[in-house]
Amino acid sequence: MKQWLRQFMAGRYGVDQLSMAMAICSMVLMLVSRVFRLRLLYWIAAAMLAAMVFRSYSRNTAKRYQENQWFIGYFKQLRRWAAGLQNQWQERKAYRFFKCPSCGQKLRVPKGKGKICITCPKCKTELLRKT
Repeated sequence: MKQWLRQFMAGRYGVDQLSMAMAICSMVLMLVSRVFRLRLLYWIAAAMLAAMVFRSYSRNTAKRYQENQWFIGYFKQLRRWAAGLQNQWQERKAYRFFKCPSCGQKLRVPKGKGKICITCPKCKTELLRKT
């Protein structure tokens, strides 16, 4: 039995980070669909689970690797964004945060300084804001 499984999986892609994320997401969606009795959500979760199984048994390893790399890059950006929000939340009592209207750079200035002129370090645009 072990040899048969090893031979069957030879040359196939297997489970990666995207497949695990799809499995976890589909399980959560199935649970939510059962609690709230939403059939459409159940079918979406089932389709996601089927796609995960398809990815795992696929022999097109280059394409599956490329999909996984896209997912890892996107997830890394999402984690960086969430960490930035968490950092901004932790520093909310000591600093005010502004966004440069020209380049979109995030600017951090100390609170309680009154009306000040803020110069963007990236594009040198000056903003007049109240802290």
